[in-house]
Amino acid sequence: MEHDGPSGAQPPTGTTDAVKARYDIDEMPPLGEAVLLGVQHVLVMMASNVTIPIVLATAIGATTGETAFLVQVALLVAGLTTLLQTVGIGPIGARLPIVQGTSFGFLVVSIPLAQQYGLAAVFGGALFAAVVQVGLGLSLKWLKFLFPPLVSGIVVLVIGIGLLPTGMALFAGGNGADDFGSWTNLGLATAVLLIMLVCYRFGRGVVGASAVLISLVVGYLIAIPLDKVRFEAVGDAAWFAVPMPLEFGLEFPAAAFVAMGAMAIATGVETIGDLSAITKSGAGRQVTDKELSGGVMADGVSTGVAALFSALPNTSFGQNVGLVAFTGVMSRHVVSIGAGFLIVLGLFPKMATVIAVMPSAVIGGAAVAMFGMLLGAGIKLLAEEALDRHDMLVIAVSIGVGQGFAAVPGSVAKMPESVEVLLTSGIVPAALIAVVLNLLRPSDPEREAELDVDVPRVP
Repeated sequence: MEHDGPSGAQPPTGTTDAVKARYDIDEMPPLGEAVLLGVQHVLVMMASNVTIPIVLATAIGATTGETAFLVQVALLVAGLTTLLQTVGIGPIGARLPIVQGTSFGFLVVSIPLAQQYGLAAVFGGALFAAVVQVGLGLSLKWLKFLFPPLVSGIVVLVIGIGLLPTGMALFAGGNGADDFGSWTNLGLATAVLLIMLVCYRFGRGVVGASAVLISLVVGYLIAIPLDKVRFEAVGDAAWFAVPMPLEFGLEFPAAAFVAMGAMAIATGVETIGDLSAITKSGAGRQVTDKELSGGVMADGVSTGVAALFSALPNTSFGQNVGLVAFTGVMSRHVVSIGAGFLIVLGLFPKMATVIAVMPSAVIGGAAVAMFGMLLGAGIKLLAEEALDRHDMLVIAVSIGVGQGFAAVPGSVAKMPESVEVLLTSGIVPAALIAVVLNLLRPSDPEREAELDVDVPRVP
C-alpha cells in the first residue's frame, strides 16, 4: 500500500472532510473578536511559557533578578517568534496560526548543562540547535516521504498522549503544590471545564469561539475569593523593562552541541506533527511543502533568536494547536494579535505577572480539553487512508515502545543521559520506529493483499 507524503496531499477519492474553519487562514475576524481570540491564545500558553524559565532558574539557584529576567525574555521572544511563524520572512515561517513558546523538551537537557557549565553553555548549544533545525527544514522536501499521514498521525497522537499527564497535573493544582489533588483544585478545574463546554456548545459567534478565554477569566475570578491567587509577585514586578541581548553570554562546550543538537531533531519532529495537526484539524487538509519547510525553519530561527536574548529555545506549542482544533479559528491574524500581546507583556513585567499568577487548576481545566484535541487530530490523520495489518503493526509498536519509555523512565535509567532524555521523550522513539517500520512495508503485491485481508477502515 502506497502513502502520499504530508505535503500537499489530497484526501482519497470518495472521502469528504467534515472540518470547516470558523475563520480561514488569511481571514481577519472583526477587530474586537480578533483581540479576544488573540488573548485567548496567550492565556492558554502563558503558564507553560513562564513556568519553564522559573524551573530552570530554581534548579541552578538563580537570583530573583535573574529569574525575573528569564521570565521576561521568555515572553518577549515568544511574541517575536510567533510573528515569524504567522507573518513569515521569505521562506521562513509556516504562515499558519502557530504559537511559539519556550520548549519543555529543551528544558530537560538545559538543567544539567546549566548546572555543570553555566547558562552561557545552554545558549551556546541553542545556537547550534538552531542551525540543525534550519537544516532540517531546508531538507524536508527530500525527506517528506518519511512522514506520510501514518507517521504524522502517530507523532501527533504521541504528542497528545505525552501532554495528558501535564494537563491532569495542572487540573489537580500543579506538581509540587501543597494542596495537590484537593477538592478545591479539582472543583475549580471542573468548573472551568464545564463553563468552557457550555460556552462552546450553546454560545454563538464570539462567545463560542472565545469559550476557553471566558472559562479562564471566570475561573480566575472564582479563584480570588478562594485565596488561590498570589498577588504579592505582582507588586514586586517592574512596570517597564527592555531586556538586553547576551545577558549571560555564550559558551560552546561539546556536551552542549550533542545534547542540544539531538533535542533539536526531536522538537523538529514534534513541530512537523503540530503543523500536520493544525491543518488537518483546523482546515481539513494536509500541510503543504512550503508550510512544513517554513514552519520547521522558523522553529530553528526562533531558537537562535531566543539564544541571543538569553531565552530558552522556542518551539511550536501543542496546547495552542489544540485550541485551534477546538475553536475552528484558523486565522493567522488572530495569533499575530496574540503575539503582539506577548511582546507587550515582555516589556511590561507587572502586566505579565498578573496573568502568570493564574492558578494551575484554572489552566488545567482548559488544558485537559486542549491536549485531548491533539489526540483527536492524530486519530484523524491516521484515518486518512485505509489501514492494513502492517499499518496496525506500525501504530502498535511505535506508540507502545515510545510511550512505554515515557511512562516508565526508569527502564532506561542506565543509559547515557543524552540517550535517556531522547528515549523518555516518547516522541523520538515513536517517530523513529514509525519511520523505519513504514519504510519496511512489504513490496510484494501478493503479500500486501494478504495483509489487507479483513482489516476494516478506521471510521
